[in-house]
Amino acid sequence: MSSLAINNDEISQGRISRCFLEGDEPTVLSGIYQDDCNIVAWKRGLTVELQKEVDEFLKSNSGFQASMTLSPQDAFASIYKVLGGSELTVQLSEDIADLVDMFCCLFDLGKVGLRLTVLDKAMCPKFHVDQVPCRLVTTYRGAATEWLPHNVVNRTKLGHGSQGKPDEQSGLFSDLDDIRQLAFGDVALLKGECWEGNEGAGLVHRSPSLSAGERRLLLTLDMS
Repeated sequence: MSSLAINNDEISQGRISRCFLEGDEPTVLSGIYQDDCNIVAWKRGLTVELQKEVDEFLKSNSGFQASMTLSPQDAFASIYKVLGGSELTVQLSEDIADLVDMFCCLFDLGKVGLRLTVLDKAMCPKFHVDQVPCRLVTTYRGAATEWLPHNVVNRTKLGHGSQGKPDEQSGLFSDLDDIRQLAFGDVALLKGECWEGNEGAGLVHRSPSLSAGERRLLLTLDMS
């Protein structure tokens, strides 16, 4: 049975804050079209077989990086090829191709920009906003994306406003408990600064810190 959780931040300091949505069915992703929503998460679990396939891929592809532009029609073939064209990557290729198809369908796109990367350290270690309309992120293995609810953020402390201080010391947020984190397998849509009407409310997020020896397989999709 599907569940849907909605978290609405209260009106704070004279401005309306953003909310986030999560649910265990992919249909929850359409909630990104709500004007007051800047993150939606499909809370899904990966099959045991897919997790094993990802683990095997990570063992032999520690420095893997791929970036390409795809259509739903050629997604599987292109992804399967770049992953090595092996039977050991069929399920991963299918899953990524399905997400490409969903993303294109949701936003009426003919093509999508894909990036798939194996990481052993935080790619974007400081909290930031994306200068895009909307980005899909999912972590197939390892720690997943961290983010901050809109109402807890002092946006003047983003970027140069931090004066070079770590996020936890810059005044960007007041309490470590303010930090939220996706789980591996979750599929999230992060609304950026370039979504019409969302200026000044792009989701504030960062890459997680990784422990020694930990690897992360991260997929992002962007409007092409």
